[in-house]
Amino acid sequence: MKIGIIGSGVVGQTLGTGLAALGHEVKIGSREPNSEKLLEWQAKTGDKASTGTFAETATFGDMAIIATLWDGTEHALQLAGPDSLAGKVVIDATNPLKFGPKGPELAIGFSESAGEHVQNWLPQAKVVKAFNIVTAPLMINPGLLGETPDMFICGNDEGAKQEVTDLLATLGWPVIDLGTIEESRLIEPIGMAWVKYYFKTQNWQHAFKLIRKQD
Repeated sequence: MKIGIIGSGVVGQTLGTGLAALGHEVKIGSREPNSEKLLEWQAKTGDKASTGTFAETATFGDMAIIATLWDGTEHALQLAGPDSLAGKVVIDATNPLKFGPKGPELAIGFSESAGEHVQNWLPQAKVVKAFNIVTAPLMINPGLLGETPDMFICGNDEGAKQEVTDLLATLGWPVIDLGTIEESRLIEPIGMAWVKYYFKTQNWQHAFKLIRKQD
């Protein structure tokens, strides 16, 4: 599958490397697609990897992943072109964070969410919230902790959620589907809990698991 990743930071590069290792063709989109860091990433990742503008990346992908910092997400999607993402599964991996005197906190939440904003900005896309509740290395290797955590997802399109569930399964993730895209209002605070614990401990090796009684 061709996967376009909108965002060239640690999350975008890590997801790109992991997905290319599974045999997917991956293009990372950036405002500076020929930057030194992206050329190094491309050379390291191999012939399944390429870089491009946001618009080129949106057109390229059969599926897209949004991996931008929150305050740049809307503009990145404008540059990508909503029409180029129409009808496609779009994974929203963002966390709507802002930083104040007490450290990171949610920029929006509880009565709205980043996932809902992304779906509104891309009205013809099939947006699924996923990946945002752990750090980048765990996204592509959930077994790093010695016990497999769960990935919480949500979205309005059942077929799109199944596609994302199948992709996550290839990375080793069990999936908990919480419902429609409005449930991003719950999933994003889970991501915030991950962030808060990281800042408190300076240790990224933690994740979440839903404990449930087996039949």
